[in-house]
Amino acid sequence: MLLAKNDFVIIDFEGEPGRTLAERRTKHWPLRDVASMLRSFEYARWTAVRRVAQGDEEAARLEPLAAAWALEAEGAFLGAYEQALRGAGLFAAFDEVRDLLELAGLEKALYELRYELGNRPGWV
Repeated sequence: MLLAKNDFVIIDFEGEPGRTLAERRTKHWPLRDVASMLRSFEYARWTAVRRVAQGDEEAARLEPLAAAWALEAEGAFLGAYEQALRGAGLFAAFDEVRDLLELAGLEKALYELRYELGNRPGWV
């Protein structure tokens, strides 16, 4: 989190190198950040399995555990996010914005696909 011109700017560690600096500095809807966090859980899931598994058989055995962890992490994160924003006036109920969150997740996944195709095609 940075303080700039009497305003807070939240950044992450890696950023989105495929976007210009101006695009990364522009304020955007907060569900994009939520979707990015959810994608980070998936990234952690796949990275852990890929690094730990000593072959396809072990990867197949570990994948359900990693998937369960990612689902649990996502649920905890979304639950805390919903609780923190309850009563803030952004939405009457979090279920009202689930479709928008899915849209933000799709946008993030497509961005990642483009990035990986250009930088790490073997991951695709």
